[in-house]
Amino acid sequence: MAELIAAPSKSRLAYDWIRSRIADGRLPPGTRLVLAAVAGELGVSAVPVREAIRLLEAEGLVTFERNVGAQVALVDEGEYVATMQVLGIAEGAATAISAPWVTADDLDRAAAINARLEAMLADFDPHAFTRLNAEFHAVLFERCPNPQLLAIVRRAWDRLARLRDSTFSFVPERAVESVREHVGILELIRAGAPELDIELTARAHRTRTVDALLAYQALHRH
Repeated sequence: MAELIAAPSKSRLAYDWIRSRIADGRLPPGTRLVLAAVAGELGVSAVPVREAIRLLEAEGLVTFERNVGAQVALVDEGEYVATMQVLGIAEGAATAISAPWVTADDLDRAAAINARLEAMLADFDPHAFTRLNAEFHAVLFERCPNPQLLAIVRRAWDRLARLRDSTFSFVPERAVESVREHVGILELIRAGAPELDIELTARAHRTRTVDALLAYQALHRH
């Protein structure tokens, strides 16, 4: 009887251990979940770990493939693409409309953030990079005088955050390109470029990130 009582607690321990690491990015999407390794980490048998993985699979956080095993689920492709499309259009417009209101201090602050992003490339943490990347873009769109457009952009960013994924986990080379593209956006704003040029450049920046993830997903889809 004691074993029957203890088993669920061990399953819960394994469940909480795996789920918390998925949530905070220590187990990024695509990570293989090796039963023996997790069991050894927790000091339990493989049985409660297997039960925990089944629960996580039911929640959509883990997938199981024959000849591959369990792995942290990849981002929901449809939801991600839809959100990024909305963000690309809305944020591109908001960044362009904000441009006349963005101050020299704002641009210097954005450039400083981008310099920090560049410095992070040497010792890359995709989730920290994603958070700082959001700060960079906020500097450029938060002065948008259209409150409805600004609300759409903020909602899209919030939705992306709930996807618990960083594209840069899969395609770190995209981070290098992203930093370089940030410089181009800043240069356009500093030069007082036409709003349409700024909007299309900002939108293309977002689209390239979508394309990078979709290419990765296609390559790893069985």
